[in-house]
Amino acid sequence: MAMAFARSALSRATIRGSSRTSAAPKRSFASKAHHDDAYEAAKWEKITYLGIAACAALALYNLSKGHPHYDEPPAYPYLHIRNKEFPWGPDGLFEVKHH
Repeated sequence: MAMAFARSALSRATIRGSSRTSAAPKRSFASKAHHDDAYEAAKWEKITYLGIAACAALALYNLSKGHPHYDEPPAYPYLHIRNKEFPWGPDGLFEVKHH
């Protein structure tokens, strides 16, 4: 049993040692499969600038159009009914009181 254990340990060490001497395979990620990072960065930079220009043009177009102006509603007397005095008096809270 000890002999079998020693042989398996020796074979594992041999396998491990041989994998260390050979060059490890280089991983290739999905993003690097077809495109370069600099190419992708340049592409998205162009898309960003084009989007900024399109948004600015759309904003200028929308702001250059006028908007309708409506007549002021009539001053209905029932909208400003004060049946009770304010706790601070008849004047406004932040107005200068002339007493």
